[in-house]
Amino acid sequence: MTRYQRLAALTVLTTLVLVIIGVVVRATNSGMACPTWPGCFEGQALPRLDQGFGVWAEWIHRTVAALIGVFIVGLAVLAWLDHRDRRSLVISSVAAVLLTGYQAWLGRETVRLGNSGESVLAHLASAMALLGLLVFVLVRSRYPARITGLGGNQRFTLLAVFSATATFALLLFGANVTATGTGLWFADWPLMDGGLFPGLVGGNVAHVLHRWFAAVVAALVILTWRAARPLHPDRPVLARIALLGTVLYMVQVVIGGAQVLTRLAGWTQTLHVAFGAVTWAVFVGLAVTSYFLARGAESEGWGASAGSGPGMGSGAKTGSGSGAGGPGDGGDAPTARTRRESIQAYVALTKPRIIELLLVTTVPAMVLATRDLPGPGIQVGDWVWLTVWTLVGGSLAAGSANAINCYLDRDIDKLMVRTRRRPLAEEVVDPNRAVVFGIALGIISFALMAYFVNLLAAFLTLLAIGFYVFVYTMLLKRTTPQNIVIGGAAGALPPVIGWAAVTGNVGLPALFLFLLVFYWTPPHFWALSLRIRKDYAAAGVPMLPVVKGIPETTRQIALYTVLLVVISLAFTAVGRMGLIYTAAAVVLGGIFLLQAWRLWQVGSSEERSTAGAIKLYRYSISYLTLLFAAVAVDALVVIPLVR
Repeated sequence: MTRYQRLAALTVLTTLVLVIIGVVVRATNSGMACPTWPGCFEGQALPRLDQGFGVWAEWIHRTVAALIGVFIVGLAVLAWLDHRDRRSLVISSVAAVLLTGYQAWLGRETVRLGNSGESVLAHLASAMALLGLLVFVLVRSRYPARITGLGGNQRFTLLAVFSATATFALLLFGANVTATGTGLWFADWPLMDGGLFPGLVGGNVAHVLHRWFAAVVAALVILTWRAARPLHPDRPVLARIALLGTVLYMVQVVIGGAQVLTRLAGWTQTLHVAFGAVTWAVFVGLAVTSYFLARGAESEGWGASAGSGPGMGSGAKTGSGSGAGGPGDGGDAPTARTRRESIQAYVALTKPRIIELLLVTTVPAMVLATRDLPGPGIQVGDWVWLTVWTLVGGSLAAGSANAINCYLDRDIDKLMVRTRRRPLAEEVVDPNRAVVFGIALGIISFALMAYFVNLLAAFLTLLAIGFYVFVYTMLLKRTTPQNIVIGGAAGALPPVIGWAAVTGNVGLPALFLFLLVFYWTPPHFWALSLRIRKDYAAAGVPMLPVVKGIPETTRQIALYTVLLVVISLAFTAVGRMGLIYTAAAVVLGGIFLLQAWRLWQVGSSEERSTAGAIKLYRYSISYLTLLFAAVAVDALVVIPLVR
């Protein structure tokens, strides 16, 4: 091991120890034993022996944190001295220094605010972010500065990243339970008051969501382990790391149950967070290792080679050729381009026009949700900033999902006239950089939503990305003509996210807004697929017009339009809408029904059906925009935002 690797490993281990000490401090209520910062008492650097366990626990916590700060500064220095050829190591090491400074400031604020729940939650979140960053630099240091492999399939890397992010989110949900004091809301486990689906009322929301999300993450980590098993049969490094993470997670779940059964005994709280932190670190290591193995990189510096191999079943190509040595490590793009052209190419990966349509459904849901807030509700200034951060986070999430979709579909995009000008299809962006770009957008989106909005909105944002990438793009798109029906759930989540951003829960009106977009998606997208059905046939994508033909597609469009209009009218009662929305739903829905019926009637004529499909597709965009605009206007007119 090099001196950088040794220091990085020591820093990771010490950070894990610090997390455990922090939980002990929290569990024993020792956080305020030292009323001043950074020292415990004015003019006293070292506590006296007779000042009790709490003072010493908090002092040790702060001392170890200071020691880690020294280690991290040393990492930045060594990165500059020894690894200037690995730009990602230098940048990450400097970022760790900055994050450590932010963590120290949060520690001071936690003391100043009297260990408030919000400050403790932020403190833990930044600590986990720092731990993940340190694991990245540790694993990255094993691989050479430049990797000559052209890159293999990164599908498993995407799954590993999603598992790691979900584990991080679950840690925040657990910290939120502690912050809200709802850890013993339910006295039984794994049930909640004898059932699995209690109503979300009042203070139980944080606890219920934590348990539900824990079950989702359990399924995800098991899936990740099973997906890793066939990889690298000669060197099963990924399978072993995934198995370790899965076992650690399952132990953590059991300890979580023990917390309830032991009435939050200190040892259960400590072990629960400790296993959670180690699980998070393991899955970060799994994701980074998977990325470099798919690049065909050989590990160096620790003795044994990690080997090279496929992503999720596809072999990694090796050889001379361009390629970055890792995220941000240089390398030439496939085609020489100016900086402006490169920026435009990356923006194109996010599919901005699709993002605009998704955001149209978010703001009206937020406006409508303000009517259900108790008391005076949200102040106008706070609402504006909440809306801004929700839209920014939602835009980045949609851009993340779209960029990853471009990466996964780059082979069929080359075969379709409509998509062959996309950056990856034209090979103007390196695929490995594109997937890292998409992952980075998703992580930033989740962080912004969790910090500036709330955890539920952040979780739903993460769910939307995962559903679009894994369920729609990877599982359904190339296997079933019902791909857009099921996969449309991802695009239907923005109004639910908007509602959750304002209220912190998911009400029945939000579910109906979800259904509106869900049932709007098939007629909207099938109208487009009628127009470009030859493209889908050439690419081998089983869209409904390709598999079932034009007459059946037009019939399905008409049937789904009927369902859509019925739901839009039912929402009048569910959302307590007034005359403005009701009139818009009747008029807009009537036009939609008329156009869908006309398209159905000419379904046997290819030329006329194509013309009708283009007309219906364009109208469907106007329909959704105007209907959700009516939701917002109706809410403002019937119940003004500021009373």
